[in-house]
Amino acid sequence: MTPEAVEALAARIPDGARLALPPDNSLPSLALVKALIRRRARGLRLIGVPVSGFATELLIGAGCAVEVETSAVSLGEAGFAPRFAAALRDGRLTIRDATCPAMHTMLQAAEKGVPFMPLRGLIGSDILAHRPDWQVINNPLAPEEGDPIVLLPALRPDVAIFHAVLADHEGNVWVGRRRECATLAHAARDTVVTVERLHPGNLLEDERLAPGTISATYISGIAVAEHGAHPVALLDEYGADDGYIAAYARAAKTEAGFSDWLAEHVLAAEHTPLELAP
Repeated sequence: MTPEAVEALAARIPDGARLALPPDNSLPSLALVKALIRRRARGLRLIGVPVSGFATELLIGAGCAVEVETSAVSLGEAGFAPRFAAALRDGRLTIRDATCPAMHTMLQAAEKGVPFMPLRGLIGSDILAHRPDWQVINNPLAPEEGDPIVLLPALRPDVAIFHAVLADHEGNVWVGRRRECATLAHAARDTVVTVERLHPGNLLEDERLAPGTISATYISGIAVAEHGAHPVALLDEYGADDGYIAAYARAAKTEAGFSDWLAEHVLAAEHTPLELAP
């Protein structure tokens, strides 16, 4: 597989796509998210797996997203995600509330090619009242009535994106211990990945690296982007830039502050301003 430019990967993601993003502690591709903002993506329906962080916050603030399905949106130690909160208050964003186990279960159903999977822990929670697509039935294997179980529909993203340390020229991608990214790749129709660097051999032929490698069968495109997860951490490669995230959170409390931050940190290579969502 021939590596592409990050902007070329962003061009593959159509407006309106259901776009799956891992959380801040599990290989998000901020490089690709910034490229989506620069190409002025619109109408994206974001899927936080299982929670959403800095990448989701930027896409919402830049007017790229109209919907989020996730269990939470947060900037961690930096507090609430200010542009997410503003969009929610203004009614510019549809929220499909979920739980962490529910997000994983729906993706696992898509991964396995089945229409739904059961999950019991939701029984008794208020979230069921807001998810008419989640159905409560009696356990068909129970000997009698009175054993409810929730059926969750398969969730198949149009595109999954994440950032990894290594890819090889065959298109295999090493994610190390972050095996939830493999579930993402298996469940999504397409998966595009940015990586720190290319591995000279075949990752699947290395006994040490093969267990943490996603086969090229599930990868649609790769691009090299050094520090492509910044400002969040990347496995043992580099830590989170907490000061950078905190400075963002302060700036993004207002739309004007966010616009200035975006111009400096994302759009600096452009000469035309980005039209933010009204």
